[in-house]
Amino acid sequence: MKTHQNRYWRWSIIALICGLSGCMSTPDTVGSDIEKATTNVDAVEGKQPQSKSLIERLRGREDAQMNDPAWNPVRPQPKPEHYATATGSLFNQAQAQDLYDDTKPRGIGDIVTILLEEKTAAKKSASSDLDKKTDLNMKPIDLGGKPVTLHDYTLSYEMANNNSFAGSTSADQSNSIKGSISVEVVDVLSNGNLVIRGEKWLMLNTGEEYIRVSGNIRPDDIDQDNTIASTRISNARIQYSGTGDRQDIQQQNWLSRFFNVAF
Repeated sequence: MKTHQNRYWRWSIIALICGLSGCMSTPDTVGSDIEKATTNVDAVEGKQPQSKSLIERLRGREDAQMNDPAWNPVRPQPKPEHYATATGSLFNQAQAQDLYDDTKPRGIGDIVTILLEEKTAAKKSASSDLDKKTDLNMKPIDLGGKPVTLHDYTLSYEMANNNSFAGSTSADQSNSIKGSISVEVVDVLSNGNLVIRGEKWLMLNTGEEYIRVSGNIRPDDIDQDNTIASTRISNARIQYSGTGDRQDIQQQNWLSRFFNVAF
């Protein structure tokens, strides 16, 4: 009888231990779901796909896409509704405006116009000349008034060497862009500077063109007409390009690029 009781308690303890171990080894599914849902989004390039299609690999580039999550408009949170005080005052803080305050953008979702005034020019040239000339000679050796010979050959030699090299290279590149684009404030830094970001798409007959701007600006640099020059943007990233057939024509095909690199 004691043997059966001991065996019963033994199996009960084993079952209890197995049950507790199962509760302790619950997988952390929340953390894994968060990691899967997290996506790194670049401020200018946008969301990059993990794998490129065959057409993108042949082009050697990736076309930007409209409605990129990295460039979605910012939706500021609505302010809490203001209720009148018990005294019956008509003052509403949500609608109050300072008589001497300007209308410069200062919060998330505010809009500012960027005046694109970018112009760069680079020029470089170099040249190299090398010239080397060597002359060596030895007159015939005379001994006793007669030239010394070896198998009817006189002991003399004459050698001349001339090496020359000339090379030159030059590079000249200039870029300019002029226009305007309205962007949104996406963040306000602790020092008061504004983080801006925005894009503009132009639909053409045979393709699309787009302008993307992001960076940091100071509210003090914004003019009274709510504009700021692109040269005032720190950490500026300005991208102007296009998609479609016109953009493809401007680039070499994959076979030409292969021979340029290989040979």
